[in-house]
Amino acid sequence: MASQLYADSKAPVSSLSAKMHFEKLTEKEKLYAHYFSKAAHYGTRIVLRQVSPASEQVFDLILKFYRAVTTSSPDTPIADILTAAPFSLSEDDSSYMLEYFSQFLSNLGNYKSFGDVKFIPRISSTTFAAAIAAIGDESLTTAFHVVEAAIYDTEPSASVLLGYPENGHVTGYYPLRSSGDIITKSEIEAIHDAIGGIYLPENTRVVKESTSNFVLLVASGVQQPAVVDGEKLVFAVPGISESATVTVKFGDHGREMGLIADALAKAGEYAANPTQKAMLDAYVTSFKQGSMQAHKASQRQWVKDIGPTVETNIGFIETYRDPAGIRGEWEGLIAMVNKERTKTFGALVNGAQKYIGMLPWSKEFEKDVFTPPDFTSLEVMTFAGSGIPAGINIPNYDDIRQTIGFKNVSLGNVLSAKSPNEKVPFVKESELELYEKLRGPAFEVQVGIHELLGHGSGKLLSETGPSVFNFDKSAPPVSPIDGKPVTTYYKPGQTWGSVFGTTAGSYEECRAECVAMYLATEKSLLEIFGHTETSTEAGVADDVTYIAYLLMARAGLVALEYWDPESKKWGQPHMQARFSIFKQFLEYGDRSFVKLTYADTETFDDLEIELDRSKILSHGRAAVGEYLQKLHIYKSSGDVDRGKQLYAETTTVPAELAKFRDVVLRKKMPRRQFVQCNTVLLDGGEIEYREYDETPEGMIKSFVDRDV
Repeated sequence: MASQLYADSKAPVSSLSAKMHFEKLTEKEKLYAHYFSKAAHYGTRIVLRQVSPASEQVFDLILKFYRAVTTSSPDTPIADILTAAPFSLSEDDSSYMLEYFSQFLSNLGNYKSFGDVKFIPRISSTTFAAAIAAIGDESLTTAFHVVEAAIYDTEPSASVLLGYPENGHVTGYYPLRSSGDIITKSEIEAIHDAIGGIYLPENTRVVKESTSNFVLLVASGVQQPAVVDGEKLVFAVPGISESATVTVKFGDHGREMGLIADALAKAGEYAANPTQKAMLDAYVTSFKQGSMQAHKASQRQWVKDIGPTVETNIGFIETYRDPAGIRGEWEGLIAMVNKERTKTFGALVNGAQKYIGMLPWSKEFEKDVFTPPDFTSLEVMTFAGSGIPAGINIPNYDDIRQTIGFKNVSLGNVLSAKSPNEKVPFVKESELELYEKLRGPAFEVQVGIHELLGHGSGKLLSETGPSVFNFDKSAPPVSPIDGKPVTTYYKPGQTWGSVFGTTAGSYEECRAECVAMYLATEKSLLEIFGHTETSTEAGVADDVTYIAYLLMARAGLVALEYWDPESKKWGQPHMQARFSIFKQFLEYGDRSFVKLTYADTETFDDLEIELDRSKILSHGRAAVGEYLQKLHIYKSSGDVDRGKQLYAETTTVPAELAKFRDVVLRKKMPRRQFVQCNTVLLDGGEIEYREYDETPEGMIKSFVDRDV
């Protein structure tokens, strides 16, 4: 178990550089970006607390250790210091220690942000302890011993995965009190039902004080807010027992939320327009008072702020890492618009209605009016959170998406990051040159379609009020799956997330990925990205489509890394989705579209993917189309029973694929780490954009400089 959990060695470290774009900003825009970035990074400790109980303590240990080691020799590389007396580490142990620190900071916790699996140092605990002791600071030695078990323990085996505490998994969303009572899944669901939408869950955590007393912790800068979303502070929870109650308590992450609100208030002084100022005011209210309704108000303004030079978003956003799938992880984005690449996405937006019309369902299952969203290519300056995506489609509030709209952003400097000579297992040698040339362009096409036409498509058939429907209830839309009128829909107050629960996140990612695969064969769409039948530099259209399908097949295979064979649990929603699409490729029709070939039946070390590019339309697109149609109709009509059953079946790992998990783990590629800049306000009022080396030490130093 331990050997499978070792921290990555020689992981690629890249600078998330946007300096060239930042320096083109006006002084006012630089100040706006600076204060917004400060606000985003003030949430670092919130993320650490959300990941695992020990993450914040390990974070402090890393930063204190680095400061102690480098204070007397600030210009000497830390690796050189650690291999000299009094530390006297071997070069390998020095590297292993710094690599663990870097991976921890990159993930903001001791569990992978992409996979939710624990990782442990390659350096032994004895050697780690000796390095700490060599500093001669008793407080540091004590701090290490407090977290040593949390850093190294791999038993019980369930504890190496994030998830529900009752299953032995780890989470920071449901902090354990001294009573030792472990909150259960059914108790979490009962509390959610009892509060009934009065308090939105994204900015909360839940503590079980006793078998009948629970506390809903609300993140806020003040403990007694003037603005309270709900009128009640104590709720009965009959779903647990007749005497069970949950008490709402404000002030969770109080110090950080106060700093965030203050920084955003300062950013508001440099807002570019009244819409941005209204957005910032709503953010300040939300984070100071703990009001998610105020956060929703901020997102209404954010959607209306079209084409800003500095794009931002902040809050408790994605709910993937909460085992219940409803509580959001802290996230903050600050980026500059790449105007040249944005033109491409603008053309995609202009054709959105046309391409959505090509999807395998009728207009009754689409929004009555498609409001073209803002779709920009961004150069990221700051992304505070446990991991950096390649593209984003937000806000996640269904009512805002349906009535006002949403934005899509493609993170250009994330998409373009790559290291030379990266090994790509499971791709045939004869395909590697084309794969290397076009995986970037193919992935850009995939992300663009995924975010805009995937997440941006679809209508939720709903009863929007008592006996008021957004579809013809007397003649419901006919399902293309069985040719019969749909019989299910969303009741008042229900949302996609509340109905489909923990399945919703991965299911929706799968639906969006299927849209990307389905439309990646459309020549006119590929032409928007510069891929035609004759283009050479950008990539011939058919080649880009082929590599897009090969990328998806390979992603589905390597997704086995994120599946735990013991618990049958998926640790990463996007990879769970890609695996299910890979299964459609393998199983469609005569099973001739995608095959797995190997001669070594013991280790499968020669395992390769064989994809018949002549069958992309007849088999690949057809397989995706049939699967996509079901995913979409079940989501649109709120058919939770058939939807969940379908997704459970398609994401189940059969024995004939589970046998490849070991070779996938042996050949896995270390995940890229991004070193982010800091901006510093100088005495003269100017903003310095400070970059760091693309090394583990650069990663550590960037966090030391921004820690407060």
